[in-house]
Amino acid sequence: MTPSAPSPRPRPSKWRGWLVTMPLAAALTLAGCSSVAAVSASDDTSTAQSTETTETETASQLTGATDATATAADVRAGNQESHDADDDAEWSESDAVTISLDGDTATASDTSSVSVEDALVTISAAGTYVLAGDYTGQVVVNSSGEGKVVLVLDGATITTDVGAAIDVQAADEAVVILADGSTNSLSDASSYAEDAEANAALYSAADLTLTGTGALQVSGNGNDGIASADGLVIQSGSITVTAADDGIRGKDYVVIRDGDITVDAGGDGIKSDNEEDAERGYVDISGGTIDIVSGDEGIDAFTDVITTGGDVTIVAGGGSDAGSDTASAKGAAAGVIAVLEGGTISIDAADDAVHSDSYVHLAGAALSLAAGDDGVHAEAELVLSAGDVTITDSYEGLESVSITVTGGSADVTASDDAVNGSAPGGGASEPGTGSATAEFTMSGGELVLLGGGDGIDINGSWAQTGGTIVASGPNAGGDGAIDADGGIDISGGVLVAAGGTPEVPEESSELDSVQFTFDAVSAGTVLTVVDSDGNALASFTTVQSTSGFLFTSADVVDGESYSLLSGGSAGEGIAGTYAAGGSGGSAVATATAGELTSTMGGGMGGGGGGMGGPGGAR
Repeated sequence: MTPSAPSPRPRPSKWRGWLVTMPLAAALTLAGCSSVAAVSASDDTSTAQSTETTETETASQLTGATDATATAADVRAGNQESHDADDDAEWSESDAVTISLDGDTATASDTSSVSVEDALVTISAAGTYVLAGDYTGQVVVNSSGEGKVVLVLDGATITTDVGAAIDVQAADEAVVILADGSTNSLSDASSYAEDAEANAALYSAADLTLTGTGALQVSGNGNDGIASADGLVIQSGSITVTAADDGIRGKDYVVIRDGDITVDAGGDGIKSDNEEDAERGYVDISGGTIDIVSGDEGIDAFTDVITTGGDVTIVAGGGSDAGSDTASAKGAAAGVIAVLEGGTISIDAADDAVHSDSYVHLAGAALSLAAGDDGVHAEAELVLSAGDVTITDSYEGLESVSITVTGGSADVTASDDAVNGSAPGGGASEPGTGSATAEFTMSGGELVLLGGGDGIDINGSWAQTGGTIVASGPNAGGDGAIDADGGIDISGGVLVAAGGTPEVPEESSELDSVQFTFDAVSAGTVLTVVDSDGNALASFTTVQSTSGFLFTSADVVDGESYSLLSGGSAGEGIAGTYAAGGSGGSAVATATAGELTSTMGGGMGGGGGGMGGPGGAR
């Protein structure tokens, strides 16, 4: 199937609308003040210059990232600093007001800042309050003074049918501490008015922190589970959320430092949705164990998704086999950049597993992905610099206009292209038209690719100076192991391609290639490349039926003769089923590096085409 592309969401000023159509690495200087009007790619220069300004800012100052090489530190530096504080879990029992909950009433040890009336507890001043017992009613915080309001839940069960169970209407900052060894629960109304400000079981109009070592069960029956209209920080605790809509939402940001968090949400699992401020609307995870089942996005950030630690598991929209009903549900979605620098992340999503409307940097996290559409999709630029990525199921595995691999590894299986360098706006480029095209560059790392379409398909240029690519593609139907509209230039590294008649690198490439065509062999067959002295250079175990094979390496010498043996034993594994050396087998094809292929048997070789054409080698 070919899933339809979802319509992109509008983005704040840091998105700007130019990221696909203008040079990605340009040091753009933007006119703007604290709130800068968005300029679409179609707006002319005079329109952009007419924007009212008070100061000049560069793109990096606005976004924390101007391309997909940005690190977590870069992105954090461009974002609003969170209110996270190391001492939030500290409190003194001697300084606390105790609130004993009992049915639809409650009693407080100090009534100067606590009132109880008609199943409503109201806290009106900063301070520390310990809540314990079962309560059928609401707890409201309405503090106009300075200082934090700290709510210590110590065996508190709060259930209401009139709104939020805990509603922080006003406070300088709110902290909820889950007392050691305690089990607590919050359950709200089954519905809310459309204009209700407090629309979650635990709601705060102020910055909100959850901390402590106890447990909290949250039931968001009418809308969200936990929500803050400002920032939300989770430092620790065992937190379980079920929600009719979003599970955990912080408008300005969601920061997760630690904790054992389980979310089952009808909407998004974890969400930050500030659409007005470029430095807000982000999700930042540095630790904890997070398990999300969501009807829509697992993690949804209007700007940035950052991970530097933690163990995250997401099933979005029923997973990759869910079908068209939830086809738009993505695993982790960022409006500007997703930097996955650490942690272990497992995603099974109905749409893209990892998606960004601009940049993705795979910078060290261990990823295991399955997707109904793309494994990893970046509208503008995708960089793999570190970490291990495994994509077990996808339509296209890694997709972007610009794809750069400098390190790390990716093992990708796709029903169409395992790696797709798509032209701006999607689809294929048109050579000779002068239109912008895709680009693929690789200087290190490892790609093991299995495509039902092409193993790797670049609708533009391909430049490889290092790293290892092992690509397998179909043996018929017009697709194959590798394809690049703008040609392949390889000056370093290794390229192994099996399937169809693989495209050979350009004659100008520094490294030489040898290409073989032969009668198709079945999956599981060992193919070994040997030189004229009988030395085995490399072996490859086929993963599907194959009648074409290409090997590019510094070990291949232009003008030398090589043979391809079938049926022997593989050598020492290097990447995927590509190995160094090998032994045994019988010859199925011979070729001279830089000349046309000759075959033994019927095969596909011997046909026309000069250097770089079918049957050619370089």
